[in-house]
Amino acid sequence: MNQRLRELEEKTGYEFQNKRLLTQAMTHSSYANEHRLDKLKCNERLEFLGDAVLEVVSSDFLYHKYAKSPEGDLTKTRASIVCEPTLALCAGDLDLGSYLLLGKGEEATGGRERNSIVSDAMEALIGAIYLDGGFANAKEFIERFVLNDIEHKQLFYDSKTILQEMVQAMGENPLSYELIREEGPDHNKVFESRALVGGEEVGRGTGRTKKAAESMAAYRGILKLKQQ
Repeated sequence: MNQRLRELEEKTGYEFQNKRLLTQAMTHSSYANEHRLDKLKCNERLEFLGDAVLEVVSSDFLYHKYAKSPEGDLTKTRASIVCEPTLALCAGDLDLGSYLLLGKGEEATGGRERNSIVSDAMEALIGAIYLDGGFANAKEFIERFVLNDIEHKQLFYDSKTILQEMVQAMGENPLSYELIREEGPDHNKVFESRALVGGEEVGRGTGRTKKAAESMAAYRGILKLKQQ
């Protein structure tokens, strides 16, 4: 086991008994294919397991935290926590992308920053901790790195809807989004957008898709309007 993965263990606060599980959790299918490893050596099966563990833990957590919320509200909140952009945000706190074993092609096209790849790795890591240390350790990890700061994550997930509601409540000025920058090849584009209220910029954001850039711009717009 290399020094980098030991470093990741320290960040997570969980030490693996079976180090191979951590290596597998960080092995993307592109790396397995390139190195002609058995298909079962990549992190896809662990991701499948981690996804289920995450759903149970987050459901249990929300059920008790929001004792008076109806089922529909709980379902919406859970969706905002376990969705790809939010999990990628959580993975960012651990800098998970930097620990991944990626194929050269995936590496060259910005795979370490791709939401789909790092969010899958986050679920694979949960699955690996669950197999290695049982439910209690997986639950502790999820509560520390995924279920922390839920209100902030909901704001991030629902940013465009929330900003729209705030702007409507303020009065006449319409909300719009403007794409101000688009660069990079098709497989690795970066977009930058800004959110405008009545033509005045309230926030801007970047992302791998227009939608992601607009969501980040909306999120920053919410924070700005709340300060005012």
